[in-house]
Amino acid sequence: MISMQHLPTPHLEKLNATLENSKLPKEDIPRIELAIKRYKEWVVELSAVDEDKNTEEIVQEMVMLLNQYRSFLDLEIIFDSDNDFLYRQKGQIKLDNSVIEEFLPHLIQKCVLSDVHDDSIFLGPKKAFSSLYFTSTLDDAMVSGGIHVRTKDQDFTVARRVYMKTSYSPKFEQYESKNFYIAYVAAECKTNLDKTMFQEASATANDVKSSLKGSKYYLLCEWLDMTPQSTAATSIDEVLILRRAKRMNSNIRSKFGKALGRKSNRQSYVDFLNNSPFDVSVFERLVTLISGLVSIEDPIEDDVLKRGYF
Repeated sequence: MISMQHLPTPHLEKLNATLENSKLPKEDIPRIELAIKRYKEWVVELSAVDEDKNTEEIVQEMVMLLNQYRSFLDLEIIFDSDNDFLYRQKGQIKLDNSVIEEFLPHLIQKCVLSDVHDDSIFLGPKKAFSSLYFTSTLDDAMVSGGIHVRTKDQDFTVARRVYMKTSYSPKFEQYESKNFYIAYVAAECKTNLDKTMFQEASATANDVKSSLKGSKYYLLCEWLDMTPQSTAATSIDEVLILRRAKRMNSNIRSKFGKALGRKSNRQSYVDFLNNSPFDVSVFERLVTLISGLVSIEDPIEDDVLKRGYF
């Protein structure tokens, strides 16, 4: 079992980075300090969810806590600021989408890995193995063949760390060592998913699954901002729309760029958030998909012969 205190804290890191950002208006410093205080309470609440409940109850309770915290952050901290920095720069400072990156390890730990006692499993964002190549030549052997490992940032992973030594000698008198993470599950987390992001994720998914044949790659987004298209021709296993909703129309969003516009149109934003909360059933599906990977067992011969396939 992975200890809660060892789970990653990408959202807290973004909050702290925002607090230290020299461009943050001084009037917004108390807002971020309040967000950090509420964040700590949120993590305690997530940790307190009883993992002895059934999966449906756990997911429902945790998603409720996610909706409460995220609504507080989106509305009271970012949207209601009298300055425009937090709202207009939220894509760069990543206060909003880092919440999902931090939430997923808590969810998967409680719903999937609570009974798995394996300290080698890592949950959360990580630079994961993408490819391996050598740069040595016949006249420049280099140590170990000049091995290089290429990695790629993944927003969420279920991964293990691998240690490797390479040498020209079977006794390893001279060698080079590498260590890296291999992601059995990798997920990209987007706030808004558009066509360009989908194409980039397709390329990343291909790299991940080429390097580890049994891996799974999921693309998660809050709001859909493109015409849906089939993943059959890609290496993406599934796209999950966490709020089951499309992005707010641009003509409405354009009113929020300034504090006065946000105040005048606040109710429309509140209604939009309330009408499209994070959806329990989508998170239940993600839990089911990952649970299926953990519980894979070798087929039993008698069962295979009865079915006629495996």
